[in-house]
Amino acid sequence: MFDTTALSRAIAAHGPVTRIVVARVEGSSPREVGASMLVWEGGTQGTIGGGALEWEAIRAARAGASGTTRHALGPSLGQCCGGAVTLWSERWDHVPEGEVIARGAGEMPLPVARLLRRARHGQAVAPHMVQGWMVEPVARPTRQLWIWGAGHVGRALVDVIAPLPGIAITWLDTAADRFPATGIACRWDADLPALAVTAPHDAEHLILTYSHAFDLEICHRLLGHGFAFAGLIGSATKAARFRARLAALGHDPQRITCPIGDPTLGKHPQAIAVGVASQLLRLKTTQKTTETEIADDRERRAAAAGRPDQGLSRRGGQ
Repeated sequence: MFDTTALSRAIAAHGPVTRIVVARVEGSSPREVGASMLVWEGGTQGTIGGGALEWEAIRAARAGASGTTRHALGPSLGQCCGGAVTLWSERWDHVPEGEVIARGAGEMPLPVARLLRRARHGQAVAPHMVQGWMVEPVARPTRQLWIWGAGHVGRALVDVIAPLPGIAITWLDTAADRFPATGIACRWDADLPALAVTAPHDAEHLILTYSHAFDLEICHRLLGHGFAFAGLIGSATKAARFRARLAALGHDPQRITCPIGDPTLGKHPQAIAVGVASQLLRLKTTQKTTETEIADDRERRAAAAGRPDQGLSRRGGQ
């Protein structure tokens, strides 16, 4: 998938960058077709599998190389995968537009034109190379994550989570100067909790502002607004106090997850961020598993009662 958001951030921060993508795989390889990385002088983002293959690709990109190259993953590279990888390297100073990015030399081949036509009608397109052209669908985020607070933990969280695919971050605080220079979408308001009602109803939230009063008001407003997940940083004491206060406001405080992260990792901001990010990544898997278990339980109870599961039928028809 072509991550245009990552490309945009990299160009904004570093100027023109080289994007390297795995265009074809023969036999065993460390990464799949479509895996990509960005390279600029002094830095990289992403990976095409590491090792000698990646080191050589980075060296070539910084030397100005572009186009396709085939690499046997054997003794010549000091790797033992046994397969071969074709890499597509190109330099970008702008972000391409469209739902599917197709590029190559000369006139567009008919099979590529057909793929683009089918994509416009909703058919999924996988990343691959067709008659010397590279075709990649644009990656679209599947999760909206709002991070409340641009302090030391908020910054660590953004550093850890921003490179992950499929997550679009909105970063919020009370003033523009609270944020470091970044390509992340930032919003600010002196009345920070007022922004809660502008969030998508399926957004996920990590609440870690500098103010307990702000934290409480954000939780209060989100509980009245709706969300997919809301996690609050804090100790067990803070969690108990917030549960009591939210209950007094008429809410179910169990809907707010607090504390968040993994306390066994320590209190360093990056350690907190790793624990919270891990919890966030497991969240979707847990939700899907729970939904399946609930559906299976309904089916079992319906079968035992000798009738169809009306609730499950309605759920499926929505």
